[in-house]
Amino acid sequence: MHLHLFTIPYDSGQHGVRMGAGPDHLLDLHLADRLRALGHEVDVTAIHPEPGAFPLEVGTAFALQRQLATAVSGAAGRGELPIVLAGNCNTAVGTLSGLGPRGHDVVWLDAHGDFNTPETTIGGFLDGMSISMLVGHCWTRMTAGVPGFEAIPESGVHLVGVRDLDPLEHDRLAASEVRIFRPAGAAAALGAALGAEDAPGARPVYLHLDLDVLDPSDAVINRFAAPDGLSADEVEAVVRAVGRRRRIAAVAITALDPAADPAGRGGGVACRLIEAAVAAVRS
Repeated sequence: MHLHLFTIPYDSGQHGVRMGAGPDHLLDLHLADRLRALGHEVDVTAIHPEPGAFPLEVGTAFALQRQLATAVSGAAGRGELPIVLAGNCNTAVGTLSGLGPRGHDVVWLDAHGDFNTPETTIGGFLDGMSISMLVGHCWTRMTAGVPGFEAIPESGVHLVGVRDLDPLEHDRLAASEVRIFRPAGAAAALGAALGAEDAPGARPVYLHLDLDVLDPSDAVINRFAAPDGLSADEVEAVVRAVGRRRRIAAVAITALDPAADPAGRGGGVACRLIEAAVAAVRS
């Protein structure tokens, strides 16, 4: 396949710090060469704000989303598989906009719900609102400026491995149509929900892997890591379950903070999961 890696080395508008260091760390681990060794053609493009722009968490995040949407649209139009390596999960707005959200489902692996809004958040972290943005619940004036953005239905979101929720976020998810799959038995439950292979009307999938879905015993991914997560083997099983039933249109790997991982295992696990995701994509 022709793969296109898009790196977005930012966390909360800041370049190269905390989870913003993750994308370049994966490149330093020779991710592109590893994928080429598997027989794929690989391009790498870094996404940055316009030179001289003052860094703002919200403003920079949406500037990156706008640029990513255009880049993903071009890659998909050329028949390339977009693979987004990002510090923050809200880059999903740009990726899905570039794909054309109409007609796509989302499989989102994450320890967290990312279903807060500015009115429910406790910590004020924009990334904790990522899925709420995708379904049109918040930041609607900003998402409207991302080329190709259209809100997707709640029922099109499959949230896998979630276990660490804010109180009001928990209530919002419980009242929503987002499909939730707890860590235990996630692959089998998700596979059943996605339906039979090649079922009529099956929608392609944007596969989003926030690496803190992993249990810290496999790798401590960032300072937001939560216990009782999925093993790397279980995440691979989820990825295979998706690939058997749906066409994977784009992949994202997010939230790796190398400084939070003194054992140095996170980057290697991330590369392994990217390779598994690529292997699950139907040609």
